[in-house]
Amino acid sequence: MAEERIVVITGCSRGIGSHLAKHYHQRGFRVIGCSRRQAPDDLQQCSRYEHYCLDVSDEHAVQEMFSSLRVRHGRLDALINNAGIASMNHALLTPLDTVRSILETNVVGTFLFCREATKLMRRRKIGRIVNFSSVAAPLRLEGESAYAASKAAIENLTRTLSRELADFGITVNAVGPGPIATDLIRSVPQEKLDSLISRQAIHRFGKYTDVTNVIDFFLQDSSDFVTGQVLYLGGAA
Repeated sequence: MAEERIVVITGCSRGIGSHLAKHYHQRGFRVIGCSRRQAPDDLQQCSRYEHYCLDVSDEHAVQEMFSSLRVRHGRLDALINNAGIASMNHALLTPLDTVRSILETNVVGTFLFCREATKLMRRRKIGRIVNFSSVAAPLRLEGESAYAASKAAIENLTRTLSRELADFGITVNAVGPGPIATDLIRSVPQEKLDSLISRQAIHRFGKYTDVTNVIDFFLQDSSDFVTGQVLYLGGAA
């Protein structure tokens, strides 16, 4: 019988994170999810799903979570750093607290989970890490300076970690979705969304399945020679 694969997914309470958790549970993974709030009921009822309530930028909480995983499972196969927040404001209208919150969640949270996950993965000399960038970085979207900067930082983190972790058999890649109908873009004016989609090669909103298609590829055993890559969706680069 094949060994059960274990994946950690951040930001599982809704949106893409919730979809990813269900997707990989259906594919036979044991899914370890986390978010600031409780998991939705349909996830909590999944037999191979475990949930931790924490802030991804809280170092102590993250370390405690991975300590628990080490005791309960002793291993980790994959990490998907989905958790993220955004602010759609002109730089002159963006409070410093908002900037700090974006950087703490998007950059610090991603770094902490990569670091702690690596400690579990390196024992077996194999692992897959997938981070989340955004088309906001290559398109340098006006009104999203702090968010775009955080995603640019994640891209550089991804590329640097891919070199640092290669000797451990761990690949590190990133997916960069365009606009997808989630809570993250609910407050964005329709004209801005239309303008953004027009800058893509494929003029439509992204779907959850577009994202899982890319992550499925990155997680494959046969993708062990693919690392340090950022794949944007919709032809937006």
